Amino acid sequence: METEVRITLRLPADLHARLTAQAKTDRRSLNAEIVHLLEAAIGTPRVNSDSP
Repeated sequence: METEVRITLRLPADLHARLTAQAKTDRRSLNAEIVHLLEAAIGTPRVNSDSP
């Protein structure tokens, strides 16, 4: 089961504007856009019992 965690995030106004514009272009919420970009940047977690 996947759980969610809420955080407060401070962003420079220009970055917020860029993220909002990109989210609109991609037809995503701002939250979904940020999650998408973070997952793309760091990848999705691997399930492997051999790795720590």
